[in-house]
Amino acid sequence: MSDSSLPDRSEMRASDADRDRVAARLREALAEGRLTPDEHSERLDAVYNSKTLGELAPLLRDLPETPDSADLPLDSPRPVYGRERVVDAAPDGHFSLALMGAAERSGHWTVARTYQALAVMGGIKLDLREARFTSRETTIVANALMGGIEIIVPDDIEVRVNGIGVMGAYEVKGGAPNSVVEPGAPVVRVVGVALMGGVEVIRKRRKHQKDRRNRELDQGD
Repeated sequence: MSDSSLPDRSEMRASDADRDRVAARLREALAEGRLTPDEHSERLDAVYNSKTLGELAPLLRDLPETPDSADLPLDSPRPVYGRERVVDAAPDGHFSLALMGAAERSGHWTVARTYQALAVMGGIKLDLREARFTSRETTIVANALMGGIEIIVPDDIEVRVNGIGVMGAYEVKGGAPNSVVEPGAPVVRVVGVALMGGVEVIRKRRKHQKDRRNRELDQGD
C-alpha cells in the first residue's frame, strides 16, 4: 500500500541541476530545428522561473528523449553548456602564434580571460566548441597580418565581434547568432585587426549534435 504522506514527484522542488538539464535539452531542440528562437526563449524563461519538477516536465513533453551517455564516446566527458563552461581552473596558455606556420587549440581546453592570437603569414585555428572559460567575460585579441585566424564557436555562448579589416576581412560566418543564451553563459569578445589577411568567426555544431542529427536522418530514411 502506498504511503499518502510521500509527496508526488511533480511537487518536489527543482534544483539548479534539474533546470540546467532542461535548458540543455531546449538548446539541443533549437539547434535541431524543433523549436523556433521565440519558442526557445519563452521556454527558457519558464525553466529559470520554475520551482518544481512538475513545472519543468511540460517544457520537454513534445520533444524526443536525448540519447543516453552510451551514445557518447567512452573517452569523452558529458558535454557542458552555458554557464557550466565557466570554471575555477588555470588557463591552458594565454596566446597562439603562427609565424609562417600553423597553430591550433581545440578539444577540451580552458581559455584565459584575455587570449592573444597573432598570425603572420600563417594560420591559427581556435575551436571553442568544447572549451571552458576562467571568466564569464573573455576577450580574444585576434590579429592577422597576411595570415588567417579561424575561431569556431558553439550555439550556447554569446559572441561579439568588433574587429577591423584593412585590405582584409573580419567577419562572422555560419548563420545568424543565437538570440537567446541562458543567464550566466560566457560572453566572448573578438577584437583586433586583419591586415591583408582574414579573421573568421564561424558557428558550427558540436560533434554530439552532428552525430544526433545524422542518426535522426538515418531513422527517417
